[in-house]
Amino acid sequence: MAVSLGWDDLAVVDSFPEHHEPRAAVLAPVFEDEDGVLRTVLIKRPDSAPTHAGDLAFPGGRPHPGDGGPVGTALREAEEEVGIPPESVEVLGFLPQVHTREFVRWVVPVVGRLSRPPNLVPDEREVARIFLPGLEELSDEAQWRSEDWAGHTVWFRELDGDVLWGATARMVRAMLGLV
Repeated sequence: MAVSLGWDDLAVVDSFPEHHEPRAAVLAPVFEDEDGVLRTVLIKRPDSAPTHAGDLAFPGGRPHPGDGGPVGTALREAEEEVGIPPESVEVLGFLPQVHTREFVRWVVPVVGRLSRPPNLVPDEREVARIFLPGLEELSDEAQWRSEDWAGHTVWFRELDGDVLWGATARMVRAMLGLV
């Protein structure tokens, strides 16, 4: 299956919607590796994390004063968590906001193209593991499963011995055009 990212369909958002509280932003980075493979960056939260413990996620978190909106939040968090320099990210747009059920939080996914393959340095307090899956690999529909949970479809798939599921799975599927 060919990867179709549909960059032209990305939304333009310059601030967090006021009617969605609490909120967060994540960076959904895309880069081309040395072999020409399109990849993204996912992290595994440590089991000791106060929220989303053990979950796979894009780098991101809650806004801080001075972030200036979801782009600032996503870029700051990606730099803090895995060392992606903000100046290496070309912001392409936004995926649809995703609601996390566990912590009742709206998340703005910021899609950014990295100018080069990243030299990632995980912050041990926030990142237990880094994944660099290829978009072609993630787009394999045969690897995805879904279940009904409290009237909602929950998507999940195995990824290198862990499970990608929930809000991050919905974001990944939106990025790949699988929704």
